[in-house]
Amino acid sequence: MSVLVTDTGFGTDDWTQGYVALSDAANDVVSLDIPSDTDPATLADKLIGVEMVRVDFPSFADGRGFTIARHLRLSGYTGRLRAKGHVISDQYAMARRCGFDEVEISDEHAARQPQEDWVFRADWKAHDYQARMRSDA
Repeated sequence: MSVLVTDTGFGTDDWTQGYVALSDAANDVVSLDIPSDTDPATLADKLIGVEMVRVDFPSFADGRGFTIARHLRLSGYTGRLRAKGHVISDQYAMARRCGFDEVEISDEHAARQPQEDWVFRADWKAHDYQARMRSDA
C-alpha cells in the first residue's frame, strides 16, 4: 500500500487508471510512470492527453525528479503531477514549488515521518526565500 501526501496531510490514493511505463507509452495513454533518469526535453510529444504523470524518486538524495517536474510545468503541462518514492518531509516544500501536486510514499515511510512532519511544511508558498525577503523589507 501507499500513502498520498497533499497540503492537507495524509490520504488514500484516488487514482484508478493505473500507470504506463514511459518506455511503453503510446498515443492514447492517460497516465505515465517516469523514471528519474529521463531527459525532460524528450517528454513533450508523450504528454498529449496525459492526465497524470508520476515521477520516481529512487533515493531522497536524487533530485532529478525536481528538475523533471519544473521542466514539465514550464513546458505547459497542467495535469496532475505526483512524486513517488523516497521523498522526505523536508523536501515537501521543494516538491510543491517545483510543480508536484502530491507525493506518494510507502506505509513504512509514513510511519517514520508522520503526517505532522509533512503538514508543517505544507505552507510552502509562505516560507520560501522571496517571502522572507519581502517580510524583512
